[in-house]
Amino acid sequence: MSRAKYSGLLLCVLLAKEAAAHEHHSDKIPEGEAISPEPIDSTLWVHIIIQIVSFALIFPTGMVLGIVRSRWHVPLQTLGVILAIVGYFLGHKHGGRQFAPNIHAGFATTLTTILAIQVVFGVYLKLHLQKGIHARLRRYTVIAHGTLGKALPVVSWVQMLFGGITALGFCRDDHLGQCLAHFIMGSTFIGYGIILTILLIVGQVWIKRTGRSQEFFDSLLIAAWGCVNTFTEHRWGGPWVKNDLQHTSMGIVWWCAGLLGVWQSRKRDGRPKRNLIPGIVILITGWAMSAHPQGLELSTKVHSVFGFTLMAAGAARIIEIAFVLKDQNSISAADGEETNSWQYLTPFLLYASGFIFMSATEEQMELLATAHVSHVSYILLLYSVSFLLFLFVSLLLHLYAVHALPTAQPNSTDGGGERRINGHADPSLRDAEGFELEGLISDEEEGLVVKTNGRVG
Repeated sequence: MSRAKYSGLLLCVLLAKEAAAHEHHSDKIPEGEAISPEPIDSTLWVHIIIQIVSFALIFPTGMVLGIVRSRWHVPLQTLGVILAIVGYFLGHKHGGRQFAPNIHAGFATTLTTILAIQVVFGVYLKLHLQKGIHARLRRYTVIAHGTLGKALPVVSWVQMLFGGITALGFCRDDHLGQCLAHFIMGSTFIGYGIILTILLIVGQVWIKRTGRSQEFFDSLLIAAWGCVNTFTEHRWGGPWVKNDLQHTSMGIVWWCAGLLGVWQSRKRDGRPKRNLIPGIVILITGWAMSAHPQGLELSTKVHSVFGFTLMAAGAARIIEIAFVLKDQNSISAADGEETNSWQYLTPFLLYASGFIFMSATEEQMELLATAHVSHVSYILLLYSVSFLLFLFVSLLLHLYAVHALPTAQPNSTDGGGERRINGHADPSLRDAEGFELEGLISDEEEGLVVKTNGRVG
């Protein structure tokens, strides 16, 4: 065990040393450009594939397995770390295309540091040291390990975006502001879609516990984001250029509507109440973006499809709340796991909207126009990626649900009407709360819980 512990520390030292010692060659980069004209070589392609597999597939899956305390958590995360190390060194040994100093290389140190800290935390927790100062230290380590583990997919997403931008030499000089707007807002739509999917599949119980409607949180975020957009989309004191006024007015609409949505999210007696304001805001935003003036015909068509997709997401949300759920939190008040197929439409359209908007920057549109790629082919590819992301998120949530949440099963042999869960009587709320604490207790403590409950968990 101590050898494993020192191996984690050695990993930190090696990665830090490599990062400090390495310098990218840039002698073939033309003056004023961000990349050299050479194509990406096979070594760099292997780096890209390996890092996508480890950071986009293995680590998120391992995170879910860790939450449900699966015995496959450690082996899978170990595999991910090994692949990440291999990919890291390949990224520093490639030939072919050269890159000027860039955000992807700089942010790699941050991501690698987080990963190294996670390894150290994981090894320490695996030692099961619980006596003396370790009893308190272990508690905080569990919290830190879980927090970093949940943050890792988000940080990895940012690094992958930086990688794509760097590989093409985009988002520099005058294009930086427009790139930031597209990638931040596009990622926001995708993140919102993921949150809606989580709440739809496994989050209804949490919503009930908060004592607030989902629209309260949605409207609060919309209002906050609107305030940010109102004061950042235009350089106050300077001239109004291009689409400054449209972006600023859109921010004003968001915080105005967000405040109304927060107010309408509670009844007079204080109970939570559903409302349509977030859906209306999404629909209005889609309409505004569909009419966004663009310099290229291809860009105009792509932005139009983005706007229509976002409008469809808003309309689907309105129909869901008003007609499918009829202002209720879920289809069945007794069982929050029940869903209607219509409810999956809004998250998917948000995924698609996010990918389309992130893929519609000025430089991307110029590259596609030069390559004579039609907007139809481009949009279909982006919709395909959206389907794959929706599938992956659904698989992760299914993996969590089958291990963490009890599933009601009909009992045809019992004459009584008792509701049974997985062949057992419906567990009490105390059992449900006990499960939530599983991630904070050790294997030995878990054995005591099992004996106390009188059954195998």
